[in-house]
Amino acid sequence: MALIVQKYGGSSVRSTERIKRVAERVVATRGEGHDVVVVLSAMGDTTDRLLELARQVSDLPSPRELDMLLTSGERMANALAAMAIHSLGADACSLSGPQAGVITTSAYGKARIVDVTPRRVRQALDRGAIVLVAGFQGLSPETEDITTLGRGGSDTTAIALAAALKADVCEICTDVDGVYTADPRIVPEARRLEHITFESMEEMAASGAKVLALRSVEYARRCGVTVLVRSSCHTGPGTTVSGSADDDRGEHGDHGAITGVAHDVSCAKVAVTGVPDRPGTVARVFRAVADAGCEVDTAVQNVPGPAGGVRDITFLLPGDGAPAAVAALREIRAGTGFAEVHQDDDVAKVSVIGGGMRARPGATATFCEALAEAGVNIEIMSTSEIRISAVCRTARLHDAIRALHRAFGLDRTPGTTPDKTLDHTEAVPQT
Repeated sequence: MALIVQKYGGSSVRSTERIKRVAERVVATRGEGHDVVVVLSAMGDTTDRLLELARQVSDLPSPRELDMLLTSGERMANALAAMAIHSLGADACSLSGPQAGVITTSAYGKARIVDVTPRRVRQALDRGAIVLVAGFQGLSPETEDITTLGRGGSDTTAIALAAALKADVCEICTDVDGVYTADPRIVPEARRLEHITFESMEEMAASGAKVLALRSVEYARRCGVTVLVRSSCHTGPGTTVSGSADDDRGEHGDHGAITGVAHDVSCAKVAVTGVPDRPGTVARVFRAVADAGCEVDTAVQNVPGPAGGVRDITFLLPGDGAPAAVAALREIRAGTGFAEVHQDDDVAKVSVIGGGMRARPGATATFCEALAEAGVNIEIMSTSEIRISAVCRTARLHDAIRALHRAFGLDRTPGTTPDKTLDHTEAVPQT
């Protein structure tokens, strides 16, 4: 008998009919002799509707009350699923995050899990019940208030519970049947990966892949929780996320494995021009951005000219945080002496990821050549041991993804010779 934690996202439970199907699947898993803990997100767009209700009564809702409101969506979905399981003749018990022992920091809207004490979960399992836990929420001992975990919070809840319960596996059941070498809506030839390491999955998530939230992968890696990403609609094999970078090799044992191509259209490019070349100025620029609550992604600065003694700094930010960062920079403009700050939202980031980058000294050249042959101009570029990223115009993103996927041999069966030609198929419209 195994202990399995299953997480189902909002699209998997967006209607009562879907909740019934999830209940049938959960009961079937229990019928195979396994102990089962289930974490459900809120139904469909429930969280968005709750946010809209909050805006209708207040222009600036209290963060504490907003968390109280938003956590109701997950509790509702889990209670309904427990009722559906009861109707199938199985025992079930739904718990809120705090009832399940999820302990968090006190930051409303973006709390982090610091501990899980699943006493009540264990008791319910021991009496033979299926346990359903509301994701995305926990309790702060500091304030004794309910908190929410931010984007990907239900994934993180499931993985944290799996770690605390020493579960055999944490299944993330979603509307895709695994992790692919690229978005199959853009690259029809994309392949499902049987396995991906924590390190590569972290880079994929950080580079825009939506199948798992970055914070949840970090938690799984830290606690050594094996994660299985699989479809919530059928019982295919899915993709296993486990292991270290030393395990990141091809399906035939080679260390030249490239995991996939990820992309991000939610970023904005900010350019700060005419920055005086003196100690402390660049630090003030990035401190202003940090104090505005933004995390800087790929950043570059040019070499100052011999006469002017100024340089330009260009970096990426999450698109929804860029306006606040730009406003903060304009407030320090007089004190720092830079010329101007510009925001550009018509950009996207494309990345090639894989531990095999270490063993491919020509990877950067291949990356640049593929984009050049596809007619994609590189505006910013950065590299690491397992990732190469470039910023391009949004309209050319799909061309870039297809070109890189083909250039790195990701659309072929492992072990065959890659085709050097690039696919110049007309870009699929953005979705």
